[in-house]
Amino acid sequence: MVSNVGKNPKKTKTNKVRISTGISGLDEILQGGLIANRAYLVRGGPGTGKTTLGLHYLTTQLPKGKSSLLICFGEPGNQILESGSDMELDLDCLHCLDLSPDSAFFTESQTYDFFSPAEVEKDPITQKIVDQVTKLNPDRIFVDSMTQFRYITADAFQFRKQVLAFIRFILGQGATVVFTSESSPEEPDYDLQFMSDGVINLELTPTRRTVSISKFRNSGFQPGQHSLRLGPQGMIVFPKLLPEAYKRNFQPEPLPSGIPSLDKMLKGGIERGMVTLFRGASGVGKTTIGLQFMKEAASRMERSVVFTFEEDVEVILRRSENLKIPARVMTEQGSLAIVKIEPLQYTPDEFSSIVRHEVEENNVRIVMLDSISGYNLSMQGEDFLSHLHALCKYLANMGVAVILINETALLDEDDKATDDSFTYLADNLILLRYIDRHEDGKVELRKSIGVIKKRLSDFEKTLRELKITRYGVEVGPPLTGLQGILDGDVIKSEDDDDD
Repeated sequence: MVSNVGKNPKKTKTNKVRISTGISGLDEILQGGLIANRAYLVRGGPGTGKTTLGLHYLTTQLPKGKSSLLICFGEPGNQILESGSDMELDLDCLHCLDLSPDSAFFTESQTYDFFSPAEVEKDPITQKIVDQVTKLNPDRIFVDSMTQFRYITADAFQFRKQVLAFIRFILGQGATVVFTSESSPEEPDYDLQFMSDGVINLELTPTRRTVSISKFRNSGFQPGQHSLRLGPQGMIVFPKLLPEAYKRNFQPEPLPSGIPSLDKMLKGGIERGMVTLFRGASGVGKTTIGLQFMKEAASRMERSVVFTFEEDVEVILRRSENLKIPARVMTEQGSLAIVKIEPLQYTPDEFSSIVRHEVEENNVRIVMLDSISGYNLSMQGEDFLSHLHALCKYLANMGVAVILINETALLDEDDKATDDSFTYLADNLILLRYIDRHEDGKVELRKSIGVIKKRLSDFEKTLRELKITRYGVEVGPPLTGLQGILDGDVIKSEDDDDD
């Protein structure tokens, strides 16, 4: 998963000092964090995480001897600080200026017979802010929310002047300010967006939470909507996967399966940085063949991971043990991880983050997605093909061998071997099918395996019988007298058709 630990301030190529938001995924989207001594707007509806983001920003690593300041107009300061404490954030250097209404406002007479509330309240509030900022000289300031200035000014013009003056005062003190807004169709916050140096948008939909950047002066940023999650430790952001941003030097040498006949069919095996698609009906042996490649990887002291969207981990472990694949031992030794993914539990960006962690932190060399249909279910209405494309290209760029499991219909005559929209991603395409053999007046259903496509080398253009027994996986000699390999029917011999 993406870490939630803030990074130290750093300078960009243009010598602009960057400061962390305290949320590493958000820093990645911002290409290193916020630019210091600027003003940023965080906007979103209720419950989207604006205050949580502000707390991360205020409590991440500060320069030695520096502090941060929270100015709150709506939610009481003690409640906000309590939330930060529950998130286990470091509040030692955080000061709070609580300008929210207290109980006395309700119990005592607060009438203004000759002056408007704006004229009476503006000066005391402004003076409190000036006094506190001057006294503390904070490095970072978070205002929750700036919209309250609108209610202590007489009109829109005065509000704009007040906010601009406030921002210039803060920046003149050398601080960086982040402020929130409470916008609505009746009272939009376009003026605040124009006045800020950057705009961070938080959204909450029925299926997920997202963050996006719509403005960031003097800096690039990663566009689009990125998933986020709010939890006991605060906010975690999962940036969209941009495969072109990642590249690892590697040699695309073949990786054998350890099954001599299969390796002969593949002219050595599948390659690093290539996508291999295993396509076939349920129970034909797709996952088992994929685990064979992982078994061989373990013998080379390489780590592999299976992301299973359908079967439970224990089922895979037991079945593997029955087929002489020591998957349980491999997991105990760390050469194999089998990760159960509930399709509706993670957004696509979250799942990509999990994969990235395995590749970049655990140096995984083979990744299996079992299966494509389960992965598709996790899209939650998003473009399945674009996410799968990005994930496969990222893994390929990192030199990881990718195995995709695609389950097809058992006897559907309309099912073709290459009719899936994602088969273009496959550098290697391996077809597994049931075959119908007639011997001694009996019909027997067997399994077969064949290579349809291999990008980096030649391959054997034959179909071989596949046997999966308690003794392991066996690939027999080439089969003869067969027809209908790509039709979707159970494969039959020519002699059987003549009878």
